[in-house]
Amino acid sequence: MSVNEEIQNFKELIQTAERGNPNHIVYKYKKDYTCETPEYINITYRKFKQDIKALSTSLLQLGMEKQRVVLVGSNRYEWCVSYLAVTTGNMIVVPLDRSLPNNELELLIKKSEATAVIFENKHQDLIKEILDEENSQIKLAINMDLTEDENKIKSFDKLVQEGNKQVQDGNTLYDSVEIDNKKMSIMLFTSGTTNEPKAVMLSQYNICSNVVAIGKYVKLYPTDTLLSFLPIHHTFECTITFLFGLYWGTTVAFCDGLKYIQKNLKEYEVSVFVAVPLVLETMYKKIQKSIEEKGKTKLINTLSKVSKTLLKCKIDVRKVLFKSIWKNFGGKLRVVLYGSAPMSKDTIIGYNNLGIDLIQGYGLTETSPVISAESDKRKRPGSIGLVLENLEVKIAEPDKDGIGEIVVKGPSVMLGYYKNEEETNKVLKDGWFYTGDYGYMDEDGFLYITGRKKDVIVLRNGKNVYPQEIELLINKIPYIIESIVYQREQNVTDTMLCAKIVYDKELIQQALGDKTEEEYKEIIWKEIKEINKTLPIFKHIKNITITTQPFAKTTTQKIKRYKEIKQ
Repeated sequence: MSVNEEIQNFKELIQTAERGNPNHIVYKYKKDYTCETPEYINITYRKFKQDIKALSTSLLQLGMEKQRVVLVGSNRYEWCVSYLAVTTGNMIVVPLDRSLPNNELELLIKKSEATAVIFENKHQDLIKEILDEENSQIKLAINMDLTEDENKIKSFDKLVQEGNKQVQDGNTLYDSVEIDNKKMSIMLFTSGTTNEPKAVMLSQYNICSNVVAIGKYVKLYPTDTLLSFLPIHHTFECTITFLFGLYWGTTVAFCDGLKYIQKNLKEYEVSVFVAVPLVLETMYKKIQKSIEEKGKTKLINTLSKVSKTLLKCKIDVRKVLFKSIWKNFGGKLRVVLYGSAPMSKDTIIGYNNLGIDLIQGYGLTETSPVISAESDKRKRPGSIGLVLENLEVKIAEPDKDGIGEIVVKGPSVMLGYYKNEEETNKVLKDGWFYTGDYGYMDEDGFLYITGRKKDVIVLRNGKNVYPQEIELLINKIPYIIESIVYQREQNVTDTMLCAKIVYDKELIQQALGDKTEEEYKEIIWKEIKEINKTLPIFKHIKNITITTQPFAKTTTQKIKRYKEIKQ
């Protein structure tokens, strides 16, 4: 594959990837990870392309062209085949979150107006209920786990087998399909940090233009292995691990589950890790704790200073100096791509000091998703990177500090919200998409985000408080897992800033001994007072509540602030 080859749609993406090395492994996974000696499955690019064509041919034979197909399942090979079989066969794919409760899934299936659904065993009962409804909109149901058809439900494997036979017998339906690159091909429901999810309409050109643009900032190689563990229905994992990995001809290993991340990093010798800040922060705190327990904090700090000095002379010895830490990540990890939420600048620097390069990106479902990213060579801890070359970004109505709403224009901006002209018109104005995020740009073009527009706390004196800024400081406390800062009216003339804090009981016990919750609260309050000293008076936290109960989150681990604050 030539570097940064231009692609307009997913058929071109598949052809580009397969042409590079058809016998290269595209997916690795265990047939059953619960077995003591699991069987490892390796799928080549050639087989992947064949299976996509076979399934798509079967779907086209069943009259599915231009229809909508819901796709709900875990990160697995069949999901990837289904996504591309649907879209390259001129159908619209509707990826849904497999962790949603049945009533919400049913609501979104109906809202999507889909006539088919591809799913796994977990949702068999729900799909049967929908199929049995009088005048059900679902006419075709395919189970990824069935080996044989069962009543009204078809087997994924059988459809692939039948499709392969049809192709061998000369069926050319798939090859003759014409795709309009700029029409809706993907319908994505927003992740739900607000009460009402909206259906984002994206075209194949939207996503392909984004994949190509990211490739000019971040280089992957066929020798790379990525670990797929974030929910694949979400645009971040879907674009960055699945489609961007495919574009570069890499290998993707499917994770056995969240608690197996570290084990999978080692056994699959992962070199590129796509993650969210919560996972990286948790891993970094564990590294720090391990260093402290071994009494090596001073040694690590000294080695970090030595490595930083040598780096200035273009001598990188971090992998040698921190070999024992590298082993925790499998010894092959070269870069971590992350996004979805802000991360502490100290954590970013800490990882870089250990020789693990972190590259941050920023974007939204509505922008396919990436708007800005650090590059392999241009980074600035604390920023969200440089705007992609094929996009324009401006700061709308900046204040005296240059902070305003981030707005973006370019080929990866969505077509709009499905059947929701009112909401579309709120965010799309003269071709510019209004992100709802506040931020600013420095003199070198690095973009910074200060918080969500809807989360900004406006005090009675007119000053703005960006809660995420204070939350990052609170989350630095070693035994704090997460926090939210919110406002409460103190009286008719004043607003009080409060914080709800989730602490790690095991960590605080180890550090400070067994105490009552009130005593822990007093200890945490002293830490908050120290943070207050570093902030202007109007940003001081005046009241805290503590809990060990994690906050409600979306599947990409964003806190559902509206839900927590409402409580």
